[in-house]
Amino acid sequence: MKKYIYKASVLALFAGVLFTSCEPEINYDVNPSAGAELDFSNYVAIGNSLTAGYQDGGLYREAQLNSYPAILAQQFEEVGGGEFVQPLFTEAQRNGSGYLRLAGLPTPTSPVLEPVTTELAVRRDVQPLPGGPRLTKYTDPVNNLAVPGISVLSAATPIYGGVNPYFERLLTDAEVGQKSYAQKVAEAQPTFFTMWLGNNDILTYATNGAVADPTNPFSDKTPVATFKAVYTQMMAALTKGGTVEGVVANIPDVTSVPFFNTVTLAAIRQGDNVPDDAVIYIKVGPAPTDVRPLTENDRVLLTTRANIGRPDQVQTPNGPVTIPHGFHPANPLADNEVLDAEEVVEVQNHTKLLNQAIAEVAAANNIPVFDVNAFFTSIKGGFKIDEVNYTTSFISGNLFSLDGVHLTPRGYAIIANEFVRVINSHYKASVPTVNVTNYRTVVFP
Repeated sequence: MKKYIYKASVLALFAGVLFTSCEPEINYDVNPSAGAELDFSNYVAIGNSLTAGYQDGGLYREAQLNSYPAILAQQFEEVGGGEFVQPLFTEAQRNGSGYLRLAGLPTPTSPVLEPVTTELAVRRDVQPLPGGPRLTKYTDPVNNLAVPGISVLSAATPIYGGVNPYFERLLTDAEVGQKSYAQKVAEAQPTFFTMWLGNNDILTYATNGAVADPTNPFSDKTPVATFKAVYTQMMAALTKGGTVEGVVANIPDVTSVPFFNTVTLAAIRQGDNVPDDAVIYIKVGPAPTDVRPLTENDRVLLTTRANIGRPDQVQTPNGPVTIPHGFHPANPLADNEVLDAEEVVEVQNHTKLLNQAIAEVAAANNIPVFDVNAFFTSIKGGFKIDEVNYTTSFISGNLFSLDGVHLTPRGYAIIANEFVRVINSHYKASVPTVNVTNYRTVVFP
């Protein structure tokens, strides 16, 4: 099986989350109660890859079984919750889309990863979609409607079913390209819902170094007005005029996940055969002279690490010359390989505007908001649960999976507990939390 240093070109399709020193309140011993308002008999989860349980650069059966909605549904069962159906891959196809496993860790920032390529749910009998190979269909009604890669913007257009294989697998052949995700959500008829949607309306742009792909209409920052209009439509479909309760989550500061904070200038200089005072150059504009040295305020993408120092043929007035990638102004790291300091501010500011829209729509429908952005900012620097330390460090921090964006099962359990906290506070319920130490972190070889 082929081994390689981490690189995942499709990662920008999928959503992310920030774990950024307080200790979250955990209470395992409560008298379970749904309170006077809540009916969990048909709980439906709306969202993207985070809601699906995506981790390690893929979606697979174990990841689905440890999604935060599955954990929530387990807790809801104690207060009258009904069956929770997920579009699970079968045991025979347990590895789903394929994912990455840790094969070695020569340094903390340069894991050796292997792609898992057996027992997949990838279809070979049809042509792939623009977003990747098609997956085994699951068209029965489900409670976890999460679609990795989806944004609020793409949720509004029927064409997305013919683009994203994770959405296509939930549609009949007749519905592909004809039914939007927003329409699919409107058919769900929940008695209670969670919706964590919107990360990809800024994350996809950020994970491509703040460069929009002209071939992908969903790769730029979603305009705030468009975002709010679609979000309003989806909220109305879920709440049914105020008769259905739920909770929504907002968008974290995506620039603080390990994907953007592992390949630092100091980490590059610690590499083999790299001088301690080495200068790394980055492209910051379209002109040939728009090049400057990398600083600690710039964020080299995790997927860029394998490219640094690559011997490239560069054309000069004296002919082609081999120059290590990133180590000379004539061969800088490309714009889409780095989120520079100004782009970090741009992404953060747009996130604030999208979160304001979420807050306004939620308030208009009297739906509480799990403020993910504020929660993870409050635990910046690390925290501890049951004497276990958690940080934002790549792999060793216990929170993030091998793609540097999505969570470990333990991380998803922590998220589920925070959803419970918001539900209990707003609705005066007593849904029990889960013991997060029952869920694993990164699997080491």
